[in-house]
Amino acid sequence: MEDTGLLTNQLLIAMPGMADPNFNSTVTLICEHNGQGALGIVINRPLALNLGGLFRQLDVDGADSLISKDPVLMGGPVGPERGFVLHKPGPSFANSLAVSGDIHLTLSRDVIDAMATGHGPEKSLVALGYAGWEAGQLEEEMLANSWLNVPATSNIVFDLPFPDRWSAAARTLGIDISRISPDAGHA
Repeated sequence: MEDTGLLTNQLLIAMPGMADPNFNSTVTLICEHNGQGALGIVINRPLALNLGGLFRQLDVDGADSLISKDPVLMGGPVGPERGFVLHKPGPSFANSLAVSGDIHLTLSRDVIDAMATGHGPEKSLVALGYAGWEAGQLEEEMLANSWLNVPATSNIVFDLPFPDRWSAAARTLGIDISRISPDAGHA
């Protein structure tokens, strides 16, 4: 029987030879991985849109000015009209999934409303879209050397500046990813 959840709560680090422009130099948090496939959120691709703009699009009134400046991320190429919120545990929200003990994923509007009024999670990231893989697809990409994987940490997910996340995630393996050849192969 196949292990389920094997890559849940792992960070996928795109290898330098990643040909897909949607994932070049990205770090993706795998939120769910099972026999049907995998769902992840890219955590280092800010869009030109900030939360204030998203709040306006959603007709959220009285948004907190500090959080309104936070960027919205491009979470992946699938369903770019759908919002996803990665956050620290705290208040309970509808339609949430515990990725780990310190990272949750919420797909419901209530978390956005709470964030806008200053009552949201202690730390959070809002993303539009997600990365999705069909059954076996991610495993094939791993075997093809498209990705490295490391256990996710809330520090990388929530605290590091976006441009530093790709190299910081690789450094957890003791790797300077800037020194890896973009040409993959098998010995």
